[in-house]
Amino acid sequence: MTSRRNFLKTLGGMALLTVVPRHVLGGPNFIAPSDQLTKGIIGMGGIGKSSYHFTSTKECRLVAVCDVDRRHLESGIELGKQKFGETLQAYTDFRDLIADPNIDIVHIATPPHWHGIMAVEAARAGKDIWCEKPMTRTIGESKRVVEAVRRNNRIFRLNTWFRFKDTFYGLGTTVEPLKKLIDSGLLGWPLKVTISGATGFTWKFFWIGRDHLDPEPVPAELDYDMWLGPAPWKPYNAHRVHQTFRGYWDYDGGGLTDMGQHYMDPVQYLLGKDDTSPVKIEVDAPEQHYDAVGIWRKIVYTYEDGCQIVLEGEGYETLGKVPYIEGPGGKVYRGFECTIPNVMEKISEMPDPEPQNTDFLECVRTRRRFALDERIGHRSCTLVNLGACALRLNRTLHFDPETQLFVGDDAANRLIDQPMRGPWHI
Repeated sequence: MTSRRNFLKTLGGMALLTVVPRHVLGGPNFIAPSDQLTKGIIGMGGIGKSSYHFTSTKECRLVAVCDVDRRHLESGIELGKQKFGETLQAYTDFRDLIADPNIDIVHIATPPHWHGIMAVEAARAGKDIWCEKPMTRTIGESKRVVEAVRRNNRIFRLNTWFRFKDTFYGLGTTVEPLKKLIDSGLLGWPLKVTISGATGFTWKFFWIGRDHLDPEPVPAELDYDMWLGPAPWKPYNAHRVHQTFRGYWDYDGGGLTDMGQHYMDPVQYLLGKDDTSPVKIEVDAPEQHYDAVGIWRKIVYTYEDGCQIVLEGEGYETLGKVPYIEGPGGKVYRGFECTIPNVMEKISEMPDPEPQNTDFLECVRTRRRFALDERIGHRSCTLVNLGACALRLNRTLHFDPETQLFVGDDAANRLIDQPMRGPWHI
């Protein structure tokens, strides 16, 4: 299908026999309207309307918004008028936004039970994708996103950025010096990374559900059936949707999946595990409710080479000084306090990590893969979903990183590809 933008480009090329240099039109930083990227946001809740995402610039103009809640949608339209002086195109069905030929980039800011379907449909429609974390609610959905993005040659960005910028939680440093230290071998091998209250992991930890919800009338402004989408039908209760949806397994996985990819994706990068997954997942937690997410005390991921990621939950919030990274050769605490003498001098002599493509819009223009693309995002999303599977079954699980299946555990494998409520499917 020829988009309106491509049609106008062709028409303009036929009409102009002389190519006018960009600097004549408007200076070296001038971006012609035909070169300006456009985006639409699906989900006008807190993330979709945040100042970081609800933007319209000369590089990428926001042109459309979508939500199944009329009040959310109207607030997005009003915000567009206030911030940009424009009336944004409004949709109540994400499929209409994805089909809009004037949109280049689809930003998915919905609850996670929608991420997989929307990302695959956007890829099939030839759109590039900016997806909020967690990438998907299940391991199987994440695999389908990888396949669709590759098959349709799209550019994908997962929205967690601590592997390449910003001070990492509680450590007083970006990941770059930590990566140099690990790659130097000074800490030895294997390594254990402990994500604890000392690194702020208990923030949002108590995203838990209620194990008894009385049915309530569906608000007139909400298309509840569409909000549920592929999730099992359950009677409406205000605690099941919007700000508190994370407390229910059908839509997310509590604080683990809300914040887990932010915390564990950089660790995956630090340990050089972007192409693999743990082989064992151990949990210490109370029995989980079938519907409502509960608390947990500890989750331990072990890789084939002995490296570990340890997540500490309830009961570990105030326990002493915990090293963030430790190996046979030394330990690193928050604030980059290291037991190796003169560590900063030593790693300053080490080569810098490989550069990463961290400008998403530039990646869209040049068709270069983004630093945290669908392949890498799938593996770090698998980390949080492995933990969710182990919690729901409340037992140790063994996983094969090559087949991406649990070993000898039919019940666990049924959680990889969970059934969707018709007519939805990937």
